[in-house]
Amino acid sequence: MRADRLIAVLLLMQARGRVTAAELADELEVSVATARRDLEALSAAGVPVYPQPGRGGGWSLVGGARTDLSGLSATEAQALFLLLGPAAALSGEAVPGEGVPEGVSGAARAALRKLLRALPQTFRADAEAAAGATVIDPTRWGERDRGRPALVDLLQSAVIRRRRVRLTYTGRSRERTERLVDPWGLVDKDEVWYLIAGTGRGQRTFRVDRIAEAEPTDLPAERPDDFALAAAWRQVVGEVEERRSRTWATVLVAARFVPVLRDRFGRHCHTGDDLGDGRVRVRLAAPTPLDLARNLAGWGALIEVVEPRSVRDELARIGAELAGRYGT
Repeated sequence: MRADRLIAVLLLMQARGRVTAAELADELEVSVATARRDLEALSAAGVPVYPQPGRGGGWSLVGGARTDLSGLSATEAQALFLLLGPAAALSGEAVPGEGVPEGVSGAARAALRKLLRALPQTFRADAEAAAGATVIDPTRWGERDRGRPALVDLLQSAVIRRRRVRLTYTGRSRERTERLVDPWGLVDKDEVWYLIAGTGRGQRTFRVDRIAEAEPTDLPAERPDDFALAAAWRQVVGEVEERRSRTWATVLVAARFVPVLRDRFGRHCHTGDDLGDGRVRVRLAAPTPLDLARNLAGWGALIEVVEPRSVRDELARIGAELAGRYGT
């Protein structure tokens, strides 16, 4: 604990310029003798800390010296604050003179202000510039910003404190159920938050926006010793993507439209042969033939579905419905 206390002593001296042993003792909740020994230890270690006797005296860093307590290089400091800027997204501007975006949580802003003060003066300008160099807007054109669900902070606290949580969860059938879970980690995927938790049936994934209520308990949560959130999420993604690609279709489309299909179908769009007539053979996937047909119906004759027959039949049925309702 003494190492932590010595760092705290240095931070206080950097902030105040000059302190007395009595002030340090009061601030750090130690005896005056202990505070004096800490100051003497810093001086003996080569830190430019010296006493100034007489009225108005005390201990100070000679020449207003600053000590880099962060251990960061200039490049590392810039990289950290480049990450900080996008974290604020579009929710606020930088705090004047601080270089810390307002959109970051209060606790994060306080921590980064302290870090900024601990950086050497020569690093600060670049770190402040890096904080405002990038903005990330995670919403697509025409979409609403989903925002951060109110329950995320509560669930994060439960994960950190390793406490079980009682959930009221709304499933796909809109039926609500109560579950007591061991929270293992949270994932933000494209502004949709997911909770990975342990249940009586093993690992489960819950969409946070379907959690109607969450009540933390004092019961300790169990988590496997070998659990790794990143690996668990990769497994979830693999299972979901497999379900999303159960039906594959081969289509012919003009080459200029392939980027549009890639944007719509993502990893479930595979480009094939160039047919030589301006069209390209493309493989597309969705959970069911009906899902594929619904996505392709709006293209009309711009896309020709070669196979399977089930997708062609669904397109024919949709076309007949539309013709029956809107035809003259």
